[in-house]
Amino acid sequence: MNTIKNIGNFFKMYLDGFKNLSKTGKALWAIIILKLFIMFAIMRAFLFPNFLNSVAKTDEQKAEYVAEQLIEGVKN
Repeated sequence: MNTIKNIGNFFKMYLDGFKNLSKTGKALWAIIILKLFIMFAIMRAFLFPNFLNSVAKTDEQKAEYVAEQLIEGVKN
């Protein structure tokens, strides 16, 4: 029970800290969150297509393809 109380106090501390941020701090956090969203949501969709789906259909075929590429990469 004491652990749950400590976790609650931990989150209250951060919540209180974010509430008392200056306008500059809030703007910086907004920029950070926006950049993370762009990097992980938007760029991933356009720059990293799911290549394995075009090579193999089942999970076994995908695993075999990856293993084959890893072994050939070591040989070369």
